[in-house]
Amino acid sequence: MLSRDGRMSFTELGRKVGLSTSATQQRVRRLEQRGIITGYRADVDAAKVGRPLTAFIEIQPLSAAVADSAPGYLASLPQITSCYSVAGNASYLCLAQVGSAEELDGLLNLIRRELSVRTVTTIVLRTAFRHRPLVEETPHGQQPPGADG
Repeated sequence: MLSRDGRMSFTELGRKVGLSTSATQQRVRRLEQRGIITGYRADVDAAKVGRPLTAFIEIQPLSAAVADSAPGYLASLPQITSCYSVAGNASYLCLAQVGSAEELDGLLNLIRRELSVRTVTTIVLRTAFRHRPLVEETPHGQQPPGADG
């Protein structure tokens, strides 16, 4: 439930799962300590902050040396919001949020020039869904696998 609403109070969460507020708080703290819950964040509407265009960028190194330096460089670019090391033709798959097609073109040119890579880009037309929680909700009184102990 916290993966759907990270601002849910311990009291509300406890009511929904059938635990006291203190038991719920202890359970959540254990999940955090075990690294199952890794953090909480605010979702920001990219369009409302001037970055309405979403693109996936495949990074295909032209030489093996590029793979080592790419993550650090890509992390320095504010338009790149996620980057994954992948198997296949590409070494990395990045998610970018930009303000325009021209900004995306400039970003792609910069990446190609600085890293000596080939890029393949897919522009998102609409989003079917995103940020699906990894843990499914369980019936009242039951805990998800791995939640305790």
